[in-house]
Amino acid sequence: MRRIITLVILLCASISFSQTNEIDSLALELAFQEQDSMKVDTSLKLIKSLYNIQDFDRALKYIIESEKLSNQLKYNQAIAETTYYKALIYAKKNDYINAISGYDKAKALYKSLSDTLGIARVNNSIGLIEIKRGNYNKGLQYALSAIKELEKRHLVRELNASYSNLAKAYYNIKAYNNAIQFYLKASEAQEQVRDSTGMIESYSRLAELYSNKKEHRKAIEYYERVLASSASKNDSIRGFILPKLGGEYLQFNDYEKATKYLVQGYNVNFRTENESGLLIALNNLGHLNIQQSRLKIAEKQLLQAGEIAEKIGNEQELLKHYKLMKSLDSIRHNFDRAFVWQRKYYELNNQLKRHQVKVDVNNINIPLTDIDQELPTTLPKEIENKNNLNVSQFENKSSNHIDDEKIGKFKLIFYGLLAALAIVSTFLILVYLKRNSNIKYMQELEEKNIKIELQNEAFQEQTKHLENVNNVKDKLFSIVSHDLKDSLSSINGFIDLLKDGSLSREEFDNLIPELSENANNASLLLFNLLNWSKSQMQSLDAKPSLFDIQEVFESKVRLIEQRLENKGIDLVDHSLRDFAYADRSMIEIVIQNLLANALKFCKKGDTITISNHISNGSCILSVADTGIGISKQNLEKLFKSNSFTTVGTNNEKGTGLGLSICKELVELNNGKIWVESTQGVGSTFYVQLPKSKPSSD
Repeated sequence: MRRIITLVILLCASISFSQTNEIDSLALELAFQEQDSMKVDTSLKLIKSLYNIQDFDRALKYIIESEKLSNQLKYNQAIAETTYYKALIYAKKNDYINAISGYDKAKALYKSLSDTLGIARVNNSIGLIEIKRGNYNKGLQYALSAIKELEKRHLVRELNASYSNLAKAYYNIKAYNNAIQFYLKASEAQEQVRDSTGMIESYSRLAELYSNKKEHRKAIEYYERVLASSASKNDSIRGFILPKLGGEYLQFNDYEKATKYLVQGYNVNFRTENESGLLIALNNLGHLNIQQSRLKIAEKQLLQAGEIAEKIGNEQELLKHYKLMKSLDSIRHNFDRAFVWQRKYYELNNQLKRHQVKVDVNNINIPLTDIDQELPTTLPKEIENKNNLNVSQFENKSSNHIDDEKIGKFKLIFYGLLAALAIVSTFLILVYLKRNSNIKYMQELEEKNIKIELQNEAFQEQTKHLENVNNVKDKLFSIVSHDLKDSLSSINGFIDLLKDGSLSREEFDNLIPELSENANNASLLLFNLLNWSKSQMQSLDAKPSLFDIQEVFESKVRLIEQRLENKGIDLVDHSLRDFAYADRSMIEIVIQNLLANALKFCKKGDTITISNHISNGSCILSVADTGIGISKQNLEKLFKSNSFTTVGTNNEKGTGLGLSICKELVELNNGKIWVESTQGVGSTFYVQLPKSKPSSD
């Protein structure tokens, strides 16, 4: 690793050294050249080199000198180039006014020279600066006008910048299909020029856009490309990608991969204190645990996510938080709380939609029309004369006496208008009141519909839960009617023989190991059935504390010592005094099951080895045996919720629930369980547990 780092440093130093050598060589050459066009060309090369290494102040000095000499020589191509580079430097310094002014001058010069490439480069640069300032429509027009010329000449570096700018602009005005099109083009160009930073941005945006279109397979593909890149070791990038990738796998109910990526994402973001990434991880973990019926854990994660979303103002994740909390409370039949979450979801969603419409309207490019011509300020003479004539006639009539009959008619018309106005006003008031009443009625109706919808969802969840409970009941009766009945019948038969006095002392001593075996089997069976049924009915709750692993091993080994001796199996104890943070009673059940399994599948002369060690801040327990091992086909069936079992080396029977219970109990304690096995060689079961209380608790 040190050699690689050293090599990278030397490579960077050599590149920097070669660039410095090139600049020094050009500066030296420039100092001894005569005042002619050759000197201007050398100066332009030097300006480009200084611009590439971002030494803008030094580049400006050479630009000013080159401008003077170019103007003296009337070297128009050089004048255009220096003007363009000066504008580029102003843009880098965020001097918008001078940059646009310089671009306009350079563009005019390129037009006079019929330099289509120069014009395209200027348009591309104007597009970039306008897009950065948020003028997306204007920036799009300039960038699109540059594309054709750049594509015709296959200028990949310039196309890379142009495609990226267009993709960003389309993304910001919500034109997502166009954004996908140009991010794909940009990623191709970035692969050609090995622009790793650009590729990460393009892949991340493509994954996000495909996710929004519900094309989750493509989203996964592009998120995994980012993780496969050299930047995947960067915590900020991993913190951004991992929770989103876990969320995509969650869409396919691939809980194993979803859990893997979400836990990794949570740990990275928690370690780096990245609240934005932590928010996404918590929301998706809450969603995962709701789907796996771990409602208490889901509630804790979602409440934490809601606090972070409100704190940092992430409205999209807050919207998701409201939706998940509504689902959680619906499953729990808390309809009033579910209704509150639903109302918050609708209010925020409508607010975001209004904002989206506003953004789209502001980005519509409305062309100028010719309707803004000046209106005449004076009237035409014909109209003016006619008005004067009417005025004079009215004045002549007003000078005459108006009789009482005409006055009466005017009064009648006036009162009629007043009455009409009163009727219309009354009608409008009634319409307004009716409209308000209708609006209130519609709101009440909408609220009732939402409550009914929530109740229907809850009833569906309840029906599903009852079906699961019914299946649990059927499985319990099936197991009890076969395995448990066999063990208890054997014990009852033995007791009956004792009562009848049908057994001699020798026969009694010979049957005691078998009786003990049956009693142990019945005890373990009942133990597993009880815990399994409790886990299926969602009543198990871990109460973690610090405890000594070695003590648990010792207590459980004592329970099987007689059975080990009867079967002729050796036990090697490599356990050490070490502490884990978990629910001790649950871990005792796990270890008891693993030891019973190892004993079940070992033959006379085999060995069982127990041990524990520390790895990456976690406590790892292991139970290894040299028994018959597990086939690859059966390995895939282990730890599943539906029972799977095979008989032991002495035809011992089981329920097939032991490992399923172990997995449930280990995961309730924030741990992990897995197995490594080779058929005919043996098996090793591992359990990983935390060594201390997680800081997030």
